[in-house]
Amino acid sequence: MGKKEKWYDHKVSVSDVKPEASDEDQAAADNVAKLIDAIYVQERTDKTDEQCAEAKKAWDALTDSQKELVEGEEADPDYFGRDTGDASKDDALNADKIGDKEILVVSFGTSFNESRVEDISGVEKALAAAYPDYAVRRAFTAQIIINHVLARDNEAIDNVDQALERAVNNGVKELIVQPTHLMHGAEYDELMDALKKYESKFTKVAVAEPLLGEVGKDASVINKDKETVAKAVVAEAVKTAKFDSIEAADKDGTAFVLMGHGTSHTANVTYSQMQTQMDKLGYKNVFIGTVEGEPEETELSKVIEKVKAAGYKKVVLRPLMVVAGDHANNDMAGDDADSWKSGFKATGAFDSVECQISGLGRIADVQKLYVEHTGAVIK
Repeated sequence: MGKKEKWYDHKVSVSDVKPEASDEDQAAADNVAKLIDAIYVQERTDKTDEQCAEAKKAWDALTDSQKELVEGEEADPDYFGRDTGDASKDDALNADKIGDKEILVVSFGTSFNESRVEDISGVEKALAAAYPDYAVRRAFTAQIIINHVLARDNEAIDNVDQALERAVNNGVKELIVQPTHLMHGAEYDELMDALKKYESKFTKVAVAEPLLGEVGKDASVINKDKETVAKAVVAEAVKTAKFDSIEAADKDGTAFVLMGHGTSHTANVTYSQMQTQMDKLGYKNVFIGTVEGEPEETELSKVIEKVKAAGYKKVVLRPLMVVAGDHANNDMAGDDADSWKSGFKATGAFDSVECQISGLGRIADVQKLYVEHTGAVIK
């Protein structure tokens, strides 16, 4: 539907009319789509690296018109073709010669190069600066993302098992694990399960708190971590929107909508707690939503109704995520009809809908909070 609307938005010219693909062209594109789908998986095997290289080689062999034809279950031209920034600016932190003390920073990960450098690397560098006696290393939990970055940019990032094996092989005795996850959710649980297999191989293993600390039993329970993050993200949002204060934005009729991921895990109450925190801080023009719509009151249509009912005519969307990756760029700020930006605009109730694509990980006060969490378990 969206593509048809764009097609008829302008006068059709000769260059707009694409010739029908030949069987040879379609076969070449289909082959690449099949190779991409094969590495769009969460399980790593002994063939994964070879498959990633094969997919990229086949993509590079396509003509520009053939690349446009790539479409599979997960594959599309953006897999290799989208510009997400310079991967060479990133450091995968997978070097050996670790020493006997390591801080392993575990993130879900992102294939958006610029966001990886600004958000994930921002946290890693803050930890390295704060604790120079420890070697800082990286692990991602999303093998799908690891494969994407390897295939497209030839950058190898360790998954959790690889990072732990690296630590063991390098003789690490004290292992400090700092998750960059927002909460004690499903990803955190999976990390803890993975660590159980390795605990006996180190003298000390300690896991620091995720960003927002303990979850709490219901929406009324908040803590110092949630307050710190709430103040930090709102301050950045207000500054980026060129207001002097959150109160000035309120008087201007501007609401800030912070979009988290959402989860069916019991930890989803964290998002409700963050709304409670915003309310307690007096941020009446700040609303919390989630991509997944879990918890239920954070679903897009419900958030839109809240903003409308409060009388705000301008909306600023910003991710409540450590990394401004795929969800921020597509689900929030994308041009498709199902994005949050499009959803707010489609109501016709708002004079403007702006997007700030910026993750929590690049905010100095958020980095400081991770440093404090790591320091607490080092002590």
